[in-house]
Amino acid sequence: MSKKLPYNNQPIGVFDSGVGGLSILSALTKLLPDEYFYYYADTKHCPYGPRPAEEIIELSSKVVDFLLEKGCKMVVVACNTATAAAIDHLRSQYSIPFIGLEPAVKPAAKLTKTGHVGILATEGTFQGRLYKETSQQFADHVTLHLQVGKGLVKAVEQNAIESEATKTLLSGYLQPMLEAGVDQIVLGCTHYPFLIPVIEELVEGKATIINPAPAVARQAVRVLKEQSIEAQAGLGQVVLLAASGASDRMYSLWAEVGD
Repeated sequence: MSKKLPYNNQPIGVFDSGVGGLSILSALTKLLPDEYFYYYADTKHCPYGPRPAEEIIELSSKVVDFLLEKGCKMVVVACNTATAAAIDHLRSQYSIPFIGLEPAVKPAAKLTKTGHVGILATEGTFQGRLYKETSQQFADHVTLHLQVGKGLVKAVEQNAIESEATKTLLSGYLQPMLEAGVDQIVLGCTHYPFLIPVIEELVEGKATIINPAPAVARQAVRVLKEQSIEAQAGLGQVVLLAASGASDRMYSLWAEVGD
């Protein structure tokens, strides 16, 4: 169906290892009311975080091939780990524009009053070039407190956001940051915004939580305009969801956060 559309009205592909990228999709749909979105969750291989970079590149390339078969004109890599490992490769292999993610170190470093910034992310994100370069360029004057959010992706995927086990896990990650004086906490995984209510409860106003989704959506708008590939005004929005494995959680979560 999508291949019969005029190019500008072709879908924007959005993918993640699971449901986390729905936080990005939600922000995109709010800013782009006339676009056609095709979201793909690679739930069969979720999570990407512990996987080696070479495997993430292979998995991401297969997803992009699938999205191109659906006629996508642009792809949003709605996964910090996949961005860190694969986006350079994807941009070198495919001619369409890609939007990626990186931890929001720059705004956090600019906003901090205490000089201490907490970053909650996956191991793969911390190991990536984008995180290292951004930190060196924009955060050399602040102290970064890094925490791998082991188990948090699973909590979101299994709908255990409000469980005591998840709260205990988050408390163990956040309390050392707060005790060190952080006043900004960067969410470096697209699954983590779904944990914001619990995070805010634990932080008790002592730090600002930085969700990257709105900034990613704004960048997508800029690229669509720069490339002159915006959809026709007044066309109306379409959102399609697909997954490589289990999909119940994807549909139920989108029913909660989608427009």
